[in-house]
Amino acid sequence: MSFTMTVRLGPAGLATRLPTVARSSLRISAPIRSFHKPATKPSSFFTSRTTIASSTLQATPKNAFGRARAYNQQHSQSQTTDQGSLVRKLLTGGAIFGGTVVAINAVLNRETREDGGMPLFERSYLNSTFLHTGLGIGIIGLTARQMVQTGFVYRLMVTNPWVVAIGGLALSFGTMIGTRSIDPDNYVPKYALWTAFNATQAAFIAPLIAFAPPALIARAGLYTIAMMGSISFVGATAKQEKYLYIGGPLLAGAALVAVSGFAPLIIPATAVRTLAVTENIWLYGGLAVFGGFTLYHVQQILHHARLAERGIIKKDPVNESISLELDFLNIFIRMVQILMLQQRRK
Repeated sequence: MSFTMTVRLGPAGLATRLPTVARSSLRISAPIRSFHKPATKPSSFFTSRTTIASSTLQATPKNAFGRARAYNQQHSQSQTTDQGSLVRKLLTGGAIFGGTVVAINAVLNRETREDGGMPLFERSYLNSTFLHTGLGIGIIGLTARQMVQTGFVYRLMVTNPWVVAIGGLALSFGTMIGTRSIDPDNYVPKYALWTAFNATQAAFIAPLIAFAPPALIARAGLYTIAMMGSISFVGATAKQEKYLYIGGPLLAGAALVAVSGFAPLIIPATAVRTLAVTENIWLYGGLAVFGGFTLYHVQQILHHARLAERGIIKKDPVNESISLELDFLNIFIRMVQILMLQQRRK
């Protein structure tokens, strides 16, 4: 019968075994990795650029060139689609303009001129007036854009609105009356005051241009040109002095439109239906009134051309252009407001 005996070491034996135990513990503290575990990745802080580049190339998909080719094809297709939509918009605008001219001419111009068409002096005077009108509208647009870019319009908006409104109206009426009162042969002061008048009109429409999208401004300008162009064509080809009688009714309509514009200052905000009616009068009634004023002013220009041909008055296309500029601005402002309301409802 065999057996084993275990002899426990005393304190002296333990003291002799202490160095051996310490060496073994140091060897065991090293990291141990099993066969199924991957090796620990080295730190990437000191990784070379070649390694980074190679890893980047490995991570790059093989079909990168195919994706680039597909993107170029999609970009070219989108450009083609945009060009096609632009052409369709231009064709639609041209069709609307032509249809408007034909419709207005058929309704308002059933009795054409009986003197064999427009004489050469009337045509020349009308062309000169429209040239000054276009030049004045261009000055107003460029000045308003400059006011927006330089921040002048924002400084006007933070000041007292009553001071700006009253001062602007005073400058507008003062420069307009001064321009009309100067003799047409005195070019320098007349054109200087006319330019100042256009600058005051630019200050009035600059806040509208600052907050309205550029595309909406372009559409409103296109619609205004189409409306005024068609009405001017009717007025130029209609019978002589056919529409000069509508000056009085148009003045009464303009007064009604102006009163409806001041209605929000008087009527309380709780009267929603009344405010809606006054807003429609301001917008759509203003379009009708100033469209009628365009017809009236074109016939008035032709009447003044005949008077100038007889030597009764002097030719003054600058004064004639002021009336057409005011018609254009009033129609343009209402077009912008109508388009902004339609955009909000969407």
